[in-house]
Amino acid sequence: MTVDTLRFATAGSVDDGKSTLVGRLLHDSKSVLADQLEAVETASRNRGKDAPDLALLTDGLRAEREQGITIDVAYRYFATPRRRFILADTPGHVQYTRNMVTGASTAELAIVLVDARNGVVEQTRRHAAVAALLRVPHVVLAVNKMDLVGYEQDVFERIVEEFAGDAAELGLPGFTPIPVSALAGDNVVERSTHMDWYAGPALLEFLENVPVGVDPADAPTRFPVQYVIRHGDVRHYAGQLVSGSLRVGDRVTVSPSGETSEVAAIDVLGEDVEVAYAPQSVGVRLADQKDVSRGDMITAGAGAPTLTQDVRAAVCHLADRPLRVGDRVLLKHTTRTVKAIVRDLGGPAALSVNDLGRITLRTAEPLALDDYALSRRTGAFILIDPADGATLTAGMVDLNS
Repeated sequence: MTVDTLRFATAGSVDDGKSTLVGRLLHDSKSVLADQLEAVETASRNRGKDAPDLALLTDGLRAEREQGITIDVAYRYFATPRRRFILADTPGHVQYTRNMVTGASTAELAIVLVDARNGVVEQTRRHAAVAALLRVPHVVLAVNKMDLVGYEQDVFERIVEEFAGDAAELGLPGFTPIPVSALAGDNVVERSTHMDWYAGPALLEFLENVPVGVDPADAPTRFPVQYVIRHGDVRHYAGQLVSGSLRVGDRVTVSPSGETSEVAAIDVLGEDVEVAYAPQSVGVRLADQKDVSRGDMITAGAGAPTLTQDVRAAVCHLADRPLRVGDRVLLKHTTRTVKAIVRDLGGPAALSVNDLGRITLRTAEPLALDDYALSRRTGAFILIDPADGATLTAGMVDLNS
């Protein structure tokens, strides 16, 4: 049996119990080493606790432990017989939205945590908005602390109904609600005996069985050129095949020039091959000596990217320096970096750190773009400050807006 990998992210408001949930998931799935558990038990006793505080398994930074909050993205790796997991434990505070965007940007599933006593709060809506913005394929609404509301079904259903309204408004395609108690372990790894009214899976069971995304090799062919390597008069184009496949003999198009050619040879790890699949790193030789440079995109088959200088996108502003209409920036898309100017911010006078918004840019040169909903790799970009090279903004292309 092939064991695949699921990348997922967690987000929850302060005191929703996210760190405890992650700790419970790791502990009950037997993914915690004996010395780690011993250290947690010792720290818990020193704090006067009778039982291990499983939140200590995840809050790794000293400031996190002292403040009882999650600040930075922490990646945890664990596995069960059915699947491997890469967990991005992201902060929930509004001032760390950029950290959540970083952690969720590659996730195929997001767990949005809600305290059953408080229901859906403003931060819950913000986390749902980030999941919708990043087009995370699967969302779990984990209604935590069910033990503190007597495991009442109507409390759970009321929260689910409210979240469903927000999800529809944000354009979130769907979500899976699961009632849990991270502290008691209900419906985290094992199904709860306290909620016989709930017939769905425990959280881990759902994580083990949710479909993992589309194989990048099945997507349209996208090969951003990273290096041009010369051997005498022969040029090889090196880089990572980010989606699709390339075969010797394929007719290809080079963007933005629009020139066409044919694949004459493909090299993978020093060996000639007939076909390469994403996400392999390859060297490609074309039949003609075309003028191909770093940042050009080689594509093949149907589903060509959109060639444009007008970029519309959803964004999260990452820098302390605000972004304003008229700002001149550098736009980095795959291996291509071009000059650009901010034309519109969709209403606000400026975007401040952690702001989510919509943006229109005009680039100095055409870019070969895909809609972010179709391809996270070729539909994403960052804006860079040309003065000091600092990253300003993360963008997700929306060709349909």
